[in-house]
Amino acid sequence: MDQFLAFFLKNAKGMNFQQLATEFLPHYSSLVSKAGGILSPETLSNIQKALQDGKLKDVVDQIHEALTAAEDAPLEVAVIGESGTGKSSFINALRGLSHEAQESAKVGVVETTMDKTPYQHPKYPKVTFWDLPGTGTPNFLPDTYLERVGFANYDFFIIISSSRFSFNDAVLAEKIKDVGKKFYFVRTKVDSDLYNEEKTKPTFFKKERVLQQIQDYCLANLSEIGVSEPRVFLVSNFDVNAFDFPRLEEILLKELPAHKRHAFALLLPNFSDAAIDMKRDFLREKIWLDAMKSAALSFVPFMTFFSGFDLPKQEACLKDYRKYFGLDDKSIEETAEKLGTSVQDIRAYIKCWDFWSFVKDDSIPAKVTHCVESFCAVKGGPTASVIQGLKVYFLRLKFLNTVVDDAKLLLRKIETANLA
Repeated sequence: MDQFLAFFLKNAKGMNFQQLATEFLPHYSSLVSKAGGILSPETLSNIQKALQDGKLKDVVDQIHEALTAAEDAPLEVAVIGESGTGKSSFINALRGLSHEAQESAKVGVVETTMDKTPYQHPKYPKVTFWDLPGTGTPNFLPDTYLERVGFANYDFFIIISSSRFSFNDAVLAEKIKDVGKKFYFVRTKVDSDLYNEEKTKPTFFKKERVLQQIQDYCLANLSEIGVSEPRVFLVSNFDVNAFDFPRLEEILLKELPAHKRHAFALLLPNFSDAAIDMKRDFLREKIWLDAMKSAALSFVPFMTFFSGFDLPKQEACLKDYRKYFGLDDKSIEETAEKLGTSVQDIRAYIKCWDFWSFVKDDSIPAKVTHCVESFCAVKGGPTASVIQGLKVYFLRLKFLNTVVDDAKLLLRKIETANLA
């Protein structure tokens, strides 16, 4: 990533904007998550055009607008299912909450009205999961359901069943499709099905065969009742790393608008290395875009891209990263309780709590010095600002990489405890 910043500063100085425009997209593509990035195709096109025209202020504006949209974007998720299908458990799983948590969606509540219930994410207040009445409720009317629940407010719909999907589910899915929204069928309680099958047929039990049977049954059922090319995801609300939960989250990310992906990526539970890495990729992309915006600003007259190395601001950034990866105070306390250990024991083997060790790390100024040497021929940009910007850039990368390593280490501890 830092190689492109050096390339950018060198070519911007030489007014080689065509080369910058050509190289920008390949560098950006190599950086983003496989689920997609923060920048939309339109924004990427606008940045390339601005680079071709040598309009660095326009580059700054495009990146700033995209990052602001990603940070401020609300995310509204509609979850539809009858009582007893595991709807509340699914919502709790996506919110990273146990059923015993005070703010969790209540499991097993009898559903008899057309009321919709919002559940805000405990860490991300702009993310809300809506528990909508199922299609089996007495008042369900396909022609008016979407308007009654305010379909326009939701980014996508998840239709849940713990057995077979109904004709009403199929009708609702088609209506959601007609209004231009995405929907996903989720088959819950797969772990219970496997357990029952193994207990009743231990001799012939094969996990993969049973899962395939459930999948085939759901697909045939939905096709029969009129859903074209249905997609069904098999999940366990109590083991989110199993079955199709990871694939569902990846597809949701890919199909969300670019500015919504960032919010959804951050709320992903740290249930696997792959989930942690995906979250890291989104944050690493944001660091890179901030740095590129700053580099472009250094060539705009009378503007600087960093006013100085603000320690409180950097410490706040580290705290945010800890929150994103479940290493904040509250999360550590909850993890310690689950593991039957103390908060002090957990903090003893993770490194991201000592902010001052990052600031005093000699490797940071060493990297900055090395890069500044590459830029020494650059004239016309505020060198002091470049130094400050790069210092923040490398420091935040070190924050992120350390927090990711700690999150994976804690995940190993949790997995070991669960196997004990």
